[in-house]
Amino acid sequence: MVVPELRPWRAARPQVERIAKAVRPRLARAGAAAKPRVARLTRALRPGFPALHPPRPGAVRTWQYTAGAATVGLALAAGVVTAAGPWGADGQRTAERDRAVALERSGGADHGRSGTAPGRPRPVPSAGPVLAGLDGPSRAAGTETAEPDGKALSEALEPLLDASALGGSHAAAVVDVATGKRLYAADAGEALTPASTTKIATATAALSALGPDHRFTTRAAFEPDTGELVLVGGGDPTLTARKKTNGWAGLRDLAADTAKALEKRGIHKVTLSYDTTLYSGPALHPIGVNDNLAPVSALSADEGRTDDTTSGPAPRVSDPAEDAAAKFADFLDSAGITTTPPGPSKATTRAETLATVSSPPLSDLVERMLTNSDNDIAEALARQTALASGEPGSFDGGARAISARLTKLGLPMSGASFHDGSGLDRDDRLTPDLLTALLVTAGDPDRPGLRPVLTGLPVAGFTGTLADRYTDSAAGVIRAKTGTLTGVNTLAGTVVDADGRLLAFAFMASGTTDPVEAESALDKTATALAGCGCR
Repeated sequence: MVVPELRPWRAARPQVERIAKAVRPRLARAGAAAKPRVARLTRALRPGFPALHPPRPGAVRTWQYTAGAATVGLALAAGVVTAAGPWGADGQRTAERDRAVALERSGGADHGRSGTAPGRPRPVPSAGPVLAGLDGPSRAAGTETAEPDGKALSEALEPLLDASALGGSHAAAVVDVATGKRLYAADAGEALTPASTTKIATATAALSALGPDHRFTTRAAFEPDTGELVLVGGGDPTLTARKKTNGWAGLRDLAADTAKALEKRGIHKVTLSYDTTLYSGPALHPIGVNDNLAPVSALSADEGRTDDTTSGPAPRVSDPAEDAAAKFADFLDSAGITTTPPGPSKATTRAETLATVSSPPLSDLVERMLTNSDNDIAEALARQTALASGEPGSFDGGARAISARLTKLGLPMSGASFHDGSGLDRDDRLTPDLLTALLVTAGDPDRPGLRPVLTGLPVAGFTGTLADRYTDSAAGVIRAKTGTLTGVNTLAGTVVDADGRLLAFAFMASGTTDPVEAESALDKTATALAGCGCR
């Protein structure tokens, strides 16, 4: 017999006691509230089960015990759930919220509803920040299934990958995530245009360079010598000027706090400037003016969108920093602070920070980027990776930094070439070998900080860029990043096969002529992989 180690229990005991104290009162009230209902249901059940045959005196048949116990059990469960309290405004049971507070954790991967704004109730974690190892001790002994056979995989996948809809050049790879073993390859070392699957590399590099808990801060700084107020961009691509921030950093909140700080100093009028010097180099992507990406700036609000959208293509302002500063000025004016029309400047080392707002953790930004294929976040993360790596915060600096970070992780970089962080640049090149290696590395139990690369992938038939795909097959078992440019269609992600093994895959096609047909061909291939035991 193995005696459990007591030291971990002693370390965890204070946390367990906090949880118990938070939950115990509600469980007690729930049980008390449910007790009368259970009693009534028990009395009602006594005459409710006529015997099929007359019972012996004093005897009750086994099926009656079973049916009665099951019904009472269900009734008790229903009563306790009902008595546990109404749903909160954020869609959670109040007992769940108490438990989350007791654990002192913020919520999980809930895009746009991270609950990080001051004063808002903390949501219950949707998942722990670290997933259990795929081959960890939680798996029962003897239940490990054999990995798919390479020949069987080839027979299942090759006819689908040879479809004319996938154009004249395609490459693919399939890898077992638990073992890292490559199970299938078709020109897996060929470097092709990856389109938005580049974001998998950007996410991995950013998390590696900065860590999943890193936050980007926007601040208002006051120059005591000149009386100038400077809005300093910290490179937060999710800063919002909208009333409902949904957990993202709010420009209105920054203005309100800044106004209070100025009023305490007796200041009611300032010269307003804005500082974007964190980034350097061209702001406009090589694709030019495009609804898929605003000019890249260290200061922007709502990604420079001119409509109410939060993802996907949209018209953008020509100068996101100027637009954000003008909105900041309006918010200050509403709070009683008069400003001059804002212009570009640079905060000095003597400037005093009056107020700040910070983004949610980088893990949240990575997940939002991957789920929605957000190009603005991708280019911001490339620049932030560059700055953390000692490179300039530019397109070129970001590309060099991403490559260097992935090389440091020991990934197969042969043929890889980066020119941006979003994959909008047609000169980017990745291989199926590299894409699958990125996914396997993100699933490595020894690298929990990279796990948002997997948790942020769109879920087939449910979220992000896969919400409208796989609605009639493989929904929920495929998580993958899409990539689409003219003549380019790619798909890379993970799939749970018919035997329950987690596989990483990358399918890349160039020279496609019909994007809809190409997407359909890739989806059929991924669906075949999901349904394949292949042994």
